[in-house]
Amino acid sequence: MTGYLKSKTLVIFALESEEQNLFTDVAKLYCGIGKVNAAYHLTRALGDWRNQHGKNPELVLNLGSAGSMHFTTKSLINCTRFVQRDMDTTALGTPLFATPFEDGRVILTNGLRWSDFQEGTCGSGDNFVTDGVLRTWDVIDMEAYALAKVCVFEHIPFGCLKYITDGSDGAAAATWEMALKDAALHLKEAVKQIFI
Repeated sequence: MTGYLKSKTLVIFALESEEQNLFTDVAKLYCGIGKVNAAYHLTRALGDWRNQHGKNPELVLNLGSAGSMHFTTKSLINCTRFVQRDMDTTALGTPLFATPFEDGRVILTNGLRWSDFQEGTCGSGDNFVTDGVLRTWDVIDMEAYALAKVCVFEHIPFGCLKYITDGSDGAAAATWEMALKDAALHLKEAVKQIFI
């Protein structure tokens, strides 16, 4: 496994509550909820990073919580593929979830693989899923697709680790909030295997 320097890595959480004040030794960004916030705040942060350091970070690392009907709660998943689960332009002849007038791919493959963790596909969309329906992707969040895509545009290595806090079911909201401390502790331990 290739290690990355903390000082050359930008760590992104959606919310400060996902970090639980445990990541005081890294450069971090709270991007907010949803794909638009994620794309906007990461793009701005990369501009600021370049102004300060003269180049891009060596790694953008997205850490956070997610739901899943595939993986059990308390699992730590290395997401390497991403789907924009609320994109539907099928009326234009585009496959479901594919962005129109691009390459037609449904799945964006842009995530570093760390073999110590289970691998998964993350479906990102602008809704908090609570219906408990099994989907074709393994993990459900609201930001990772946008972060991964910005990193494609900016030619920056991207990594994503998600801690499964809930089953994307009727209890998801309450379960998610109660699991945030445990999620942060597990993610803090996990990054020891990524950083030099």
